Amino acid sequence: MPRDFTLVFDDRPGELARLGETAGAAGVNLLGLAAFTGDGRGFVHVLIGDGDADRFRTALQEEGIGLADDREVLVIDAEDRPGTLGETARQLADAGVNVDLAYTAIGGAKLVVATDDLESARSAVAG
Repeated sequence: MPRDFTLVFDDRPGELARLGETAGAAGVNLLGLAAFTGDGRGFVHVLIGDGDADRFRTALQEEGIGLADDREVLVIDAEDRPGTLGETARQLADAGVNVDLAYTAIGGAKLVVATDDLESARSAVAG
């Protein structure tokens, strides 16, 4: 299953490049990414394939990149058209799923969703 890693950086030039270089040197493909700044910090969520998780964790530790969280997420194939987010989010809400995190993934229309109830989320959006 895909995993979301929450990383914490200082808010300064070059930190996103350092992340990309670290992942690349470890042979880890970033499947999705969302980055934000606030209070002098950079917060980055990256989507990693489960098979790369151990290697990525090791590379982060060796590079001194702060890992705040690592969790399994649901990646939903979505249609690239107006209204898709609303429809998908409604399915999740109607199933009682609280979305903790959502962002899009690289390569097509894909929505990454983190929740404490992955089983209900999967059932809610199953074809």
